[in-house]
Amino acid sequence: MTPVARLTRDPIDPTALLASVARPRHGAILLFLGVVREVNDGRPVTGIEYSAYEAMALRELAAIADETLARFDATDVAIEHRLGELALEEASVGIAVAHAHRGVAYDASRWVIEELKRRVPIWKREQYVDGTREWVDPTGRPTEAAVGGERR
Repeated sequence: MTPVARLTRDPIDPTALLASVARPRHGAILLFLGVVREVNDGRPVTGIEYSAYEAMALRELAAIADETLARFDATDVAIEHRLGELALEEASVGIAVAHAHRGVAYDASRWVIEELKRRVPIWKREQYVDGTREWVDPTGRPTEAAVGGERR
């Protein structure tokens, strides 16, 4: 199977992601959806905006998908990430992995999301209830926006 790796401005279709990795040889198919939550760092959120260096992001997503196949012994994988403005509860990322065994499928799914957050040039800007917008590091590392305990 050729792994799926794409960026989209359309809503992520979980059923299509699952179907893209389903094979009779698999005993486990996992779906991970990262969704927009209502609070970030204790502040109420109304949505998120995602942007990317698209050509590089696509190359890196494809590399992660290919590496998943090699690292997890022919696991089938599909990765999709949204760009643009998303509302609360909308899926921003979808990852489907399938393997003959559940343990490998779980390990592969976790590895994909951690590598995506670490390597793929996709940025998010939280939209807060008070009208402010703030870029946030998707890895959870402190950003330059937090200086001396204050937010810019």
